Amino acid sequence: MAGKCPSCGEGQLYYKYLKVNETCPACGEELHHHRADDAPPYLVIVIVGHVMIGIVIYMEMMFRIAAIQYLAVVLPLAVLLSLWLLPIVKGAIVGLQWANYMHGFDPDGADDDPEEWK
Repeated sequence: MAGKCPSCGEGQLYYKYLKVNETCPACGEELHHHRADDAPPYLVIVIVGHVMIGIVIYMEMMFRIAAIQYLAVVLPLAVLLSLWLLPIVKGAIVGLQWANYMHGFDPDGADDDPEEWK
């Protein structure tokens, strides 16, 4: 979740905003096996949706405001919260896969590369 290598905790997990390094720059752990795919955005949508529902309900109960004011508060907040949470959640998913030896992270198992399935 901190954006560090799940193996050593030192090297950076990402070389761009959401692009995972092929290998850890500090310890050399192979990270290209990860298969986060759609899980991080789905989880971020669930988390942000629940937070935004609470904020909208609070705003409705406490204040009398126009719909345009809802949009001025809720939309930027939802976008910023989503952009902040995406790398955190993706790092957690990659770390979970590494910890559970999923998707080729098993040092004793065969690499489950989809190209080899063909």
